[in-house]
Amino acid sequence: MFETIKNCFKVKEIRKKIWITLLLLLVFRIGCYIPVPGIDSTVFGDAIEQYSFLELMSSITGSSLSNATLFALGISPYINASIIIQLLTVGIPALERLSREGEEGRRKIAQITRYVTIALAIAQAIGIIVNIAAGEDAINTVMFGGGASGIISDEAATWIAGVFLVVVYTAGAMLVMFIGERITEYGVGNGISLIIFVGIISTAGIAIVEKFAELFSGEHGLEPLWLLIGFVVLTLLEFTAIVAVDLSERRIPVQYAKQVKGRKMYGGQSTVIPIRIAGGGVMPLIFAFALISFPGMLASLFWPGSGFEQGVTNWFSGSSPYWYGQLIYMVVLCLLIFAFAFFYSSMQFNPEDVSKTIQQNGGFIQGIRPGKPTAEYLKRISNRITLFGAIYLSLVAFIPSILSMIVVSLNITSDTSLLSVFSTTGILIVVSVALELEKQLQSQLMMKNYKGFLK
Repeated sequence: MFETIKNCFKVKEIRKKIWITLLLLLVFRIGCYIPVPGIDSTVFGDAIEQYSFLELMSSITGSSLSNATLFALGISPYINASIIIQLLTVGIPALERLSREGEEGRRKIAQITRYVTIALAIAQAIGIIVNIAAGEDAINTVMFGGGASGIISDEAATWIAGVFLVVVYTAGAMLVMFIGERITEYGVGNGISLIIFVGIISTAGIAIVEKFAELFSGEHGLEPLWLLIGFVVLTLLEFTAIVAVDLSERRIPVQYAKQVKGRKMYGGQSTVIPIRIAGGGVMPLIFAFALISFPGMLASLFWPGSGFEQGVTNWFSGSSPYWYGQLIYMVVLCLLIFAFAFFYSSMQFNPEDVSKTIQQNGGFIQGIRPGKPTAEYLKRISNRITLFGAIYLSLVAFIPSILSMIVVSLNITSDTSLLSVFSTTGILIVVSVALELEKQLQSQLMMKNYKGFLK
């Protein structure tokens, strides 16, 4: 990868794209430190820590949410909107027709996605505000001084603070979406994924710097050093395993018969159909976590502090104080990962279409008859590979939680902040984006070489 980056800086066009990408990412990181006027970030951050799904959002935004800055919502509204539109494209004929209309259709779908992003950003901002208001006496304790020391009444402060936060955070989410689209258009591409990548790496960097500060202060002895060593070893092992699985694929050989058309002979060659083990990437995990956090979000949004919210926390939460609550949560999450893995695999790889294409081009898989038998054979192989991929995703999702439980139960340490840095989707996103970035840079180098050869 370092060799690829070195070669890219030798080409003027690609070097320009890299500098544009870095500049836009710098703008994103600066926005993550711009405070929203009137907010007590300490009180806001303490309220965020009470909800697991808000902590996950904060890690993706590079701790911007917990610091109550301009880009607190990050890119998550746009990701959720893209997922919703992608799912609706399968079920709504009008959207399906748009997806097949080429560039114009994709432009219309992108515009619809932006509108959905605005709606989700507003809903997400309102949900966060209501959660904080439920956790504190009122939201005006966070905004504008509030209470007896405030310049306006408590009721007015609550509404003004709420509207102000919704407007600011929605605008910040749309600005992040704009930066991501500009990276895709003028930079190296894949801007949304790069923003998530930078957010997660920033969160990890902040946690590591804090551990180094504790180590040099000497207040905690050598415990921070052992935590850092364990974190580095665990990260290297996880990255190695993820790269090995992410690059793995099953190659099905296809033989094409010779065909005589006019005076020329075509075919007579062999190729392969590559089926990746982790073809869905991180999407099944994102779908599963988005759905499993929905009950807790509803409970805290509409019935804060009620018995229903407490029941959801005790019986159906990864942060449940009881073992049975954590067990139910892990089993349901595992089932959702399996379901979404097979769903996303069926969207990406259609055995019937592949079989039809092979048959139309005079190809066949050795030992398998063309047509329906070929489709059944491809479907059987795809299901087996998807099953292995779902097991792999489940292990990746649960490893940080299991390690945290073991570390705490054995009284090794009560500090599991480093273990939660790359929890669940974080590890897969970092590795997948890095591998995808290398592929994009290599393809751009190859295109440049082809253009130079043609000239």
